[in-house]
Amino acid sequence: MDRQPAHIRRDESYRDSISTVDKAGKRIWVYPRKSHGKFTTWRAWFGYGLLALLFAGPFISIGGEPLLMINFVERRFVFFGQVFWPQDFLIFVLGFITFIVFVALFTVVFGRLFCGWACPQSVFMDQVFRRIEHIVEGDWKQRQALDKGPLTTDKLWKKTVKHVLFFSISFLIGNTFLAYIIGSHELMRIVTEPAAEHAGGLLAMMAFSGTFYANFAFFREQACTTVCPYGRLQGVLMDRKTIVIAYDHVRGEARGLFRKGEVRTEVGKGDCIDCKACVYECPTGIDIRNGTQLECVNCTACIDACDHMMRGVGLPTGLIRYASEDEIADKKPFRFTVRMKAYTAVLAVLVGVLATLIVMRTDTETTVLRTPGMLFQTQEDGRISNLYSIKTMNKTPHDLPVHLELMNVEGEIKVIGKPMDLKAGELGQGEVFILLDKDQLQGMKTKVVIGVYVGDKLLEKVSTSFVGPININPS
Repeated sequence: MDRQPAHIRRDESYRDSISTVDKAGKRIWVYPRKSHGKFTTWRAWFGYGLLALLFAGPFISIGGEPLLMINFVERRFVFFGQVFWPQDFLIFVLGFITFIVFVALFTVVFGRLFCGWACPQSVFMDQVFRRIEHIVEGDWKQRQALDKGPLTTDKLWKKTVKHVLFFSISFLIGNTFLAYIIGSHELMRIVTEPAAEHAGGLLAMMAFSGTFYANFAFFREQACTTVCPYGRLQGVLMDRKTIVIAYDHVRGEARGLFRKGEVRTEVGKGDCIDCKACVYECPTGIDIRNGTQLECVNCTACIDACDHMMRGVGLPTGLIRYASEDEIADKKPFRFTVRMKAYTAVLAVLVGVLATLIVMRTDTETTVLRTPGMLFQTQEDGRISNLYSIKTMNKTPHDLPVHLELMNVEGEIKVIGKPMDLKAGELGQGEVFILLDKDQLQGMKTKVVIGVYVGDKLLEKVSTSFVGPININPS
């Protein structure tokens, strides 16, 4: 049932197109007014914290490993100092599924809270690039006048300074992301060496920086409204119980300009004074009073704008606030719904399984296979031998001098060639003989458990089969 007020039901044509595109399909450039208020301040400090973490991240190490590194070239991934390899594929898959379920639950409960507070697009745009724009070109009206005016020395100077700063910061951000891929030490080595030695890499970095620059200099809010798939999830995941930035239409309607000394309730007016401050400060160009829309990134600019106007005319703040439609229309407090509980239960199970896999993860991953086409051999001392191929992946950042021991039977393991000294992050391969006395065999096939050790420390157990004579204990 539609419970929106009449003014919203009458005209919903705004839902037929994006707010930044006109009827001819031409881009409508958005000039949001600089916002002030407690939410703007809180978002700024939160954004600065995220930026500090982003730029410091490649240089923070835990146990000699970076805080985060995603090296696709070497297939080496580091999370909080723990090194992961393609052999940990199951952990990656489960981690990705867990993340998707978390995003779904978070969106069902809080809508696009992430978009407004922690999304890189919003953080960089609001806390870096738009602030530079305000400093160089001024607030919204000054920027509009500058763009519409003729090309003058002042305009050329301001535009040049702004775009040089934009590209410089984009280049810095690009190098920071590169450090998360190749590591800070490798990045510093490349930076300190002559550019001619890394011409290809420099060109690639310039192209990446150019893309980043174009995004924040020109594409801007279009990334949120037309490209980002997360915004499209709103219609699927959000409902009347989702907490979003919402206009209290029950209290605000009917809209009317403020007149000093007027008792608004007596003349049929709500608390909305139709000042359009919320529209002027919206970075995506929407009117939040029309209800939840695709373009809304929950940036809180409209909340601060409205609260400022409400205080100015002596009306209660909170006309625009974090709330659900049920809270506004039906005065129902927030409660966990069945759907939220279901997502939470699934998420808890996934987190538990993922944590178990991480805790049980071994430093090595060993595969032991009998050499194809080889039968058992009877040695001169009467023992039976099988030849095996062994592969051991060292998943640690340290060299491991491993050795093998039989754990469930008495016998001997002979390594053919050099001892198995595994280099950090490398795959060691070799061949070994396993020799067993006949009285250790349990038929044609005997299960053999091999322990992989470093010193006295057991790293993992690997099972394989040992083939022997059919009749080993004739009666």
